[in-house]
Amino acid sequence: RLCVPLLLAALPAMAAGEDVAPALQDAWGDFWLFRFFVNAAGYASIVVPGFLLIHYFKRKNYLETGRGICFPVIKSCVFGSEVKSAHQEDGSLPARAEPAESSTARQVFKLLFCAAGLQASYLTWGVLQERVMTRTYGATDTDPGEKFKDSQFLVFMNRILAFTVAGLYCALTKQPRHGAPMYKYSFASLSNILSSWCQYEALKYISFPTQVLAKASKVIPVMMMGKLVSRKSYEYWEYLTAALISVGVSMFLLSSAPNRHVSTVTTFSGVVLLAGYIVFDSFTSNWQDALFTYKMSPVQMMFGVNVFSCLFTVGSLLEQGALLESVRFMARHSEFTAHAVLLSVCSACGQLFIFYTINQFGAAVFTIIMTLRQAFAILLSCLIYGHTVTVVGGLGVAVVFVALFLRVYARSRMKKRSKKLPPGESPVQKV
Repeated sequence: RLCVPLLLAALPAMAAGEDVAPALQDAWGDFWLFRFFVNAAGYASIVVPGFLLIHYFKRKNYLETGRGICFPVIKSCVFGSEVKSAHQEDGSLPARAEPAESSTARQVFKLLFCAAGLQASYLTWGVLQERVMTRTYGATDTDPGEKFKDSQFLVFMNRILAFTVAGLYCALTKQPRHGAPMYKYSFASLSNILSSWCQYEALKYISFPTQVLAKASKVIPVMMMGKLVSRKSYEYWEYLTAALISVGVSMFLLSSAPNRHVSTVTTFSGVVLLAGYIVFDSFTSNWQDALFTYKMSPVQMMFGVNVFSCLFTVGSLLEQGALLESVRFMARHSEFTAHAVLLSVCSACGQLFIFYTINQFGAAVFTIIMTLRQAFAILLSCLIYGHTVTVVGGLGVAVVFVALFLRVYARSRMKKRSKKLPPGESPVQKV
């Protein structure tokens, strides 16, 4: 019983042991680990009753005995239609439509449109993300201003807009008949919320270029997990590129620059939060891949996940009283309001551009565009916010992106070769 109070009492000391900005240490309640557990408790207050209700309806065989006005809702949420389809060729998304008699100029225009949309959406999103989480609002000659600290509120704003956009898209366009039980979206939603929270929170302890490189290197833990848990096999080029990525990231992280600002120093908390982001994000993609065995479109997936994301985040914010506090912060700082809204718009538009690009040009072209976006994001962050990158660090960044492009090239070659395999044979599992 004494362990929990002692742990909570030690949190400020643990935080103070790191070279982070003093504004992050105003109170022990501002420490990220405490906020993580408080948020998790808020989600649990919704998940646990929901789990008990689902277990009750299944045990009572409600699908056979249920009647009344609530029956369609409960059937959709707990049971679904249980109609599944085989995996699509790319594992998660519908096969892209091949344009019929489309001119080269039209295809080039579409490609430029997709590339511009993805770059504009996610580069703007990255710049705003760093601005919101690392800079103050309302600073004057006599007042240092204040920072916005509640990452969960930003996650909520992103999800509520994505939910609205996906809902309108599903209502206005023809979609496949939905068959998945709605509660299954909650698992991907919960991990997606936590990964996004870790992503925002990590910017308080690490620089944005470090975060981008960490995202690029998440293929390494995914491969390790596949090897240990699923006994998957990989090609030699996958091991080679994974090793190159790890070398490049190590060169960047271990490089030292003179006069580095304290906010750009990678701390232990930043490393832990990045690890949390990678773990939660890996679970999200794998769970969504499993859900695509049901007949659904990517936009239906987007809608279902964001329904629960809105429910979890608004419930947790209300329980903590943080929703009103964040609204008051928006009222005090109109600049923050504009940044938060634009952040959400870029996130929602970016998701739609992802679906359209993969549908039109396939996953390989999309991966190349997003890899270039990561490189541009690092460059833009360094130019706008003054991050210093040494020659060794720049060389490490170059090694990472060369390895990523090698993966794209090798994967496209493997996909072409797999199409020529006789029926019954399958290519080696790839990440």
